[in-house]
Amino acid sequence: MKPQLITLHINGRTHALAAAPNATLLETLRDLGYVDVKSGCEKGDCGACAVLLNGEAVNSCMVLAGQADEATIVTATGLGTVTNPHPLQQAFADHGAIQCGYCTPGFVIAAKALLDTNPHPTELEIREAISGNLCRCTGYGQIVEAIQAAAEQMVPAEGGAR
Repeated sequence: MKPQLITLHINGRTHALAAAPNATLLETLRDLGYVDVKSGCEKGDCGACAVLLNGEAVNSCMVLAGQADEATIVTATGLGTVTNPHPLQQAFADHGAIQCGYCTPGFVIAAKALLDTNPHPTELEIREAISGNLCRCTGYGQIVEAIQAAAEQMVPAEGGAR
């Protein structure tokens, strides 16, 4: 199979590369060094590989790299840094929503996608938004609490942006 030339815009950086026609976005991101995108089930069931693709949360194991040509991709690392974390990342740490951390990037991405479209979600809406993500360590109580706390913190000031 002949490689396909694609361009990916990831966390503010542009990558031009040749991708095999059957390469998933997950494989391509990991090959590029984006190890915060976790390889879990590789069949779209666990959410560990979730990224924002043009603003929408997707399981990168279910997207071919070629389908993401010229797309804007944000991984959990692209949201914040250790010294300046995104409010969601900080809330996950503050509320004990991280144990082993393997699932955390996918949960943060799912939560970011939710809060971008619904800044005041109910607990049920949060649970529905993260229903495609699996965690074997924390349970979901702390994760829901963290998202609720981040939503309260991220509420824009009158006329301001989030």
